[in-house]
Amino acid sequence: MSRILEVTDLCKTYIINKRQNNVLKNVSFSVEEGEMVAIMGPSGSGKSTLLYTVSGMDSMTAGTVMFAGRNISQLKPDELAELRLDEMGFIFQQMYMLKNLSVLDNIILPARQSKVNKLSAKEKAERGQELMRKLGIIDIADNDINEVSGGQLQRACICRSMINDPKVIFADEPTGALNRQSSNEVMEELCKINAAGTTIMLVTHDAKVAAKCSRVLYIVDGNIKGEYNLEGADERTKERSLNSWLLEMGW
Repeated sequence: MSRILEVTDLCKTYIINKRQNNVLKNVSFSVEEGEMVAIMGPSGSGKSTLLYTVSGMDSMTAGTVMFAGRNISQLKPDELAELRLDEMGFIFQQMYMLKNLSVLDNIILPARQSKVNKLSAKEKAERGQELMRKLGIIDIADNDINEVSGGQLQRACICRSMINDPKVIFADEPTGALNRQSSNEVMEELCKINAAGTTIMLVTHDAKVAAKCSRVLYIVDGNIKGEYNLEGADERTKERSLNSWLLEMGW
């Protein structure tokens, strides 16, 4: 495996009412191709800020983020936007989709916007339909987004994140708005995508979700306090052993 993401001494500071708020403090870690890494920690610890900063959705104050060999802090805004569009996929707790488009049209929108995706319009639609078929939601392709369930919509968001064959999918609480059954189904699909070779980095507060990952990073007050390797662990003991470790971390 080669390294897809390397973060070194990453800092993120906000100035609020002339006061300095250091959200991330010299964070360093790396992610290998094909890994599925969870970020956990208490509320306000910097989980989402870390995800947004390493994916270029938010600017960094200091440090280095290397994504597939490119230093994202040195990219121009339009170059960074193209990198996110073509080489990254995103899934959020709030399922942002355009209300005036069908589910399928929302899914293939990033492909239409991409300058490097050379598929024809018909092929892009077929690619979207193929992804929907794999995730079991092809029957809602022509529906409006307010005509489907939360679980179906989150699966559609997974399809959208995959439409341009990203190197990494970044997911912020992808199951946070779902019931347990829908959460399990969404995680099953993400695990399939990861098993097929796509790297995934996700933020979660749910140990059941994190136990599906190969590694967990635990962040407190803007610092990574520890990491737990689940690679190769027995499926029946993953969640129990992770919970024990989280308690040791102060979860």
